[in-house]
Amino acid sequence: MMDIGNGMIAIAAGIAMGLSALASAYGEQAIGSAAMGATAENPDLFGKGLILTVIPETLAIFGLVIAVLLWLKMQ
Repeated sequence: MMDIGNGMIAIAAGIAMGLSALASAYGEQAIGSAAMGATAENPDLFGKGLILTVIPETLAIFGLVIAVLLWLKMQ
């Protein structure tokens, strides 16, 4: 049975995942466009641009970890 405490935990997990994914997408958008511009100027910078584009994804992974930990707290 779902009580108010579990409902609040579920909302917190959703907020943690949603906001971290939005922040990750915003950072990836800015870095990705700059990386593609740099790659157009110098194709040797593709590897560095790819690595820098992947770094903001750690925000979404951290949000997922927090959401899973909160979900396990409901069990």
